[in-house]
This record gives sequence, C-alpha cells and structure tokens, in this order.
Amino acid sequence: MNETTTLCNGTWLRLMKRGRWEFAERTNPGGGVMIIAVTPDDNVLFVEQFRPALECRTIEMPAGLVGDRSDSRDEDAIAAAHRELIEETGYAAGRIDFIMAGPTSAGMSNEILAFVRARDLSRVEAGGGDETEDILVHEIPRRDAARWLVRKMADGYSVDPKMFAGMYFLDNEPIMRGS
Repeated sequence: MNETTTLCNGTWLRLMKRGRWEFAERTNPGGGVMIIAVTPDDNVLFVEQFRPALECRTIEMPAGLVGDRSDSRDEDAIAAAHRELIEETGYAAGRIDFIMAGPTSAGMSNEILAFVRARDLSRVEAGGGDETEDILVHEIPRRDAARWLVRKMADGYSVDPKMFAGMYFLDNEPIMRGS
C-alpha cells in the first residue's frame, strides 16, 4: 500500500495524496446527510443558495454535515437531519427514517452521504439557514418537482444530480425498504 501524505489542512477538508492519487478527506467523522422532505400539502422541499465553489446559485434538498458543531460532535445522521431541516427550511419532522448511505464522489473524496426521509412535517420557524447562510426555501408540488428541477437547470441554476436520486427514493419507498 502507498504512503498517504497530507498536502493541505483546512477546517472541514484535508487534501491528501496516496501514491499518485489526490483526494479530499472530510475532517468531520459523520459525513453529510440529505433530507427528502414532503410537506402535509404534498410539496417537496428544495433549498436554493449561492455556493462559492461553483460561483453560482444551486438547487438542493435540505442537507448538512453530521457532527460539524462543537455541541453536536457525537450526533448521528438522524439527529443532524432534525437539526438541519429546521435550520434550513423552518420545518420540524415528527419522524426521520434512514434510507441509505454512500460516497458522494468516490474518486475525489471520502465523504459519505446519508439519505433520510423526513415525515410528519410541521412549520416551526422561518428557516433560511444560520447566520452564515442565505437560503431560499422552495415548496414544489410533488407531481411537478422533476419538471421544476429541469426548468431550473435551463434557467442556469446548478442542480445537484442527487436531487433526482432523492425523487427516486421518494417515489420508490417500498423498494428502498426491501419490501
């Protein structure tokens, strides 16, 4: 096995080299969580925000890092999802179910992303993110969500391809539960 060298350390990422392979390593042990959330009116929740790495606005499902705050170092994906859903959208979930976890970009990063399904939503605050974020919440009728995402791409937004995976999970819950 090749020796691993640290090329650069950041707050949330570390740039590593193993042999001739360079990759980013998440420094928070919990990875990330993406939340598939549908309101009682059957609207899918999406968030829009500016992403400096892409230098444009993106459309995503509510998401966040697991264990990224000093008061939540030991949290799991479900606890992080409860926290992030309220912070980003203003909705609280009565229940959150784990769907699956896997790599976000296996050739570039060790980051693992958990997909979860938020259920029994109720609005508890305005949302919009924390003091470092400027998040716009979109509530899109479930039947129109995929077309809405495609229109947003045509309008020049960066749409995370994982949104379509989230829509698949939403539409195929029995398959994902193994039933």
